[in-house]
Amino acid sequence: MNTITLALTAALPFAFSPIVWSKARVPLTYLWRHRRWPDIAKPALFTEWVQWRKLNDRDAGLAMLTDKLLAKGFAASRIGTAFVIPTLWHGTSLPSLPPWPLPFILKANHGCGQFVVVRCVADWQRAQREAPGWLARPYGYWLDEWHYTHARRLLLVEPFIGPDDALPIDYKIYVFDGVARCIQVHLGRASQHRWFQYDRDWHPLSTGAQQECITPPVSLAEMLKAAECIAAGRDHLRVDFYEVGGRPMFGETCLFPGSGLDRFQPALLDKTLGDYWSRSVK
Repeated sequence: MNTITLALTAALPFAFSPIVWSKARVPLTYLWRHRRWPDIAKPALFTEWVQWRKLNDRDAGLAMLTDKLLAKGFAASRIGTAFVIPTLWHGTSLPSLPPWPLPFILKANHGCGQFVVVRCVADWQRAQREAPGWLARPYGYWLDEWHYTHARRLLLVEPFIGPDDALPIDYKIYVFDGVARCIQVHLGRASQHRWFQYDRDWHPLSTGAQQECITPPVSLAEMLKAAECIAAGRDHLRVDFYEVGGRPMFGETCLFPGSGLDRFQPALLDKTLGDYWSRSVK
């Protein structure tokens, strides 16, 4: 073997390692979505900070929060079990017939967007078809979200807390250095999905929010306080809630909102939230 061949052979394990691929793929994916190159070494925008976390943050305690069951236990230790959506069951093998009262929701413990709302037999049959695929695949690799590799591959069942024919309104609270700065409200998640941002005093931050005339949840003050309790000690954490019977109910936490690939409207909001994250990093 000549010198060049030996050098290439020695370099191959490094050249094709997951770390090297991530360092190349993360900025390229960002460029594809945002039409600009990210500054990951010195992030200023919120979406850049998300990419920074993908490549640099290896906090096992933070990774634990990608595991829905562990995150619920952690939230309960901070705000009490009464404010956490209960778990009816968890495991890896679904029974032939559901023993839980309808409606309920089946979720993957280790990923996002993997769920089925079960209201009838046809929904349960769909859940039985889809759930094995969730368990067969790890989550997080395709967007380089390392933390998800620590979540256990499990299924969990929760009581469904939404209206009869829709998904409940989702309140996603962005907390920086223990202070809730932004509430992202998701509407129509099963049909005409749209979302808008508000500050903690419910002033619109995003384009189109004023046209929707969304009223704040009755439990907004409690919701913000609970989010701050759960996220205390973190530079940034998104904490998600629903409102049930006039009180907040914790759903899950999120480390990579939109994987840092969703565009903010207006674009200035990306910088505003990025500034909060920049100031929170010790």
